[in-house]
Amino acid sequence: MISSKAMFLFKTAFNCGMLFLLFSLCSFTPGRDTIPTTSTFKFKSITIDAGHGGKDPGARGSYSVEKNVTLAIAKRLKAAIDSQITNVQTIMTRTDDTFIPLNQRSAIANQNHSNLFISIHCNSSPEGNAAIAHKRKGVLLLVYGFHRLKEQEEAVRENSSIFIEKDYKQNYESYDESDPSNLIILNAYIQKYRKQSILFGDLLNTEFEDTNGRESAGVKEQGVLVLAHSAMPAVLIETGFINNPEEEDYLNSPDGQNEIVQSIIRAINSYRKAIGAL
Repeated sequence: MISSKAMFLFKTAFNCGMLFLLFSLCSFTPGRDTIPTTSTFKFKSITIDAGHGGKDPGARGSYSVEKNVTLAIAKRLKAAIDSQITNVQTIMTRTDDTFIPLNQRSAIANQNHSNLFISIHCNSSPEGNAAIAHKRKGVLLLVYGFHRLKEQEEAVRENSSIFIEKDYKQNYESYDESDPSNLIILNAYIQKYRKQSILFGDLLNTEFEDTNGRESAGVKEQGVLVLAHSAMPAVLIETGFINNPEEEDYLNSPDGQNEIVQSIIRAINSYRKAIGAL
């Protein structure tokens, strides 16, 4: 057990250190036209998540399944980042047809201290593969929704350097969540990640819609579990409707996959510039 004196000293040190980080975080509000003149932030790592896999095929088209399309795009994205963006490490949550639980996907990103989490998926409309006119098409960008904030708070705590210790879970039991200073610090982190996730989503949307001429449903906030535990900016990309024959061909073609990948590459570069990390 931790004594009350030890706990007081721990919380004092924690609050002092974290308040310093709080002021650093709050010094910049991400925006499309806001580029800080100086920055000590180093953008070093991106985690690429190929949706579904193994026993979880995901959405189905007439001849392909989501898990295979997402893995193909994710591999192309990793290769493109490695060759086109310098000094950025790429981590993949899966590299083959393996089932990875959702919480482990974000854990991989957290453990590697990634600065960005990109989850690749394919969309599907309710009618499935039924042959109807005017099937839905286009992209959709999802960021973490507020109604699951508790899960993201836990991810932030787990990824914070103050909690990197063997007995973190036991120590955390005695941490007072009702302390206003702790809540302010956690909310600052969450607001930062939310704003930067939306910023990256907006940049992706511009590339898909304006540069490539694809339809888009825009950036939406939803309680997507794979994003809920990511202690970093995170966006899930619905790359297209696999149950739409036209889009299924596009999603499975090398040209279509490369176009998607290059849109993501341009958005990453714009994002790094916007946050002062180029």
